[in-house]
Amino acid sequence: MRAKLCGMRSLEAALAAEAAGADYVGFIFWRRARRYIAPEAAVPIAGSLQRAKAVGVFVDEDPREVNRIARLVGLSYVQIHGTEDAAYARKIERPIIKAYRYGDTFSAEAANAYPAELILVDAYKEGSPGGTGEAFDWERAAAEIAQVEKPVLIAGGIGAENVARVLQIFHPYGVDVSGSLEEHGEKSLPRIEAFMEAFREAAERERGHA
Repeated sequence: MRAKLCGMRSLEAALAAEAAGADYVGFIFWRRARRYIAPEAAVPIAGSLQRAKAVGVFVDEDPREVNRIARLVGLSYVQIHGTEDAAYARKIERPIIKAYRYGDTFSAEAANAYPAELILVDAYKEGSPGGTGEAFDWERAAAEIAQVEKPVLIAGGIGAENVARVLQIFHPYGVDVSGSLEEHGEKSLPRIEAFMEAFREAAERERGHA
């Protein structure tokens, strides 16, 4: 199972995430987001990663700008959170993580048809493209999400205290976390380490039950 730690804005936090075992480190390039980071500021952070893959998060951005930022920062994946259709996705030069909001327009059939390598399922909140830190109804969603044939990342309201439950319910490819890693609006190194410890222990238990 994989862990994506998102919303990084400092070298210290990104390196702590990687050192703790994160598989993906995410940067938010949507200007209206609280965790927005300028692409130029993300360049040295992404360039310092040795193992974790850099992911850029975008919302209905011009695909030419997405590709420019992906090249500039050295992104491994582009994560799209808006209304981007399949034609849009085919213009992107990097592998895609397509985000859906459960309770809005999510359907496993649409996710399976979308030209993306990974599918991310987040909570629905009207007027927000995601990143709310709120969980959706996991038990209710599990059966439908299980019909997605591609690797799935579960996001929304996940922290050290409930990541084991997420893995038990979904048996996902991975989880995506951000808000639970923060203290006073900034990434906390102890919280990053505590989350990854809880994640590793839960993942080991799930492997043991497989």
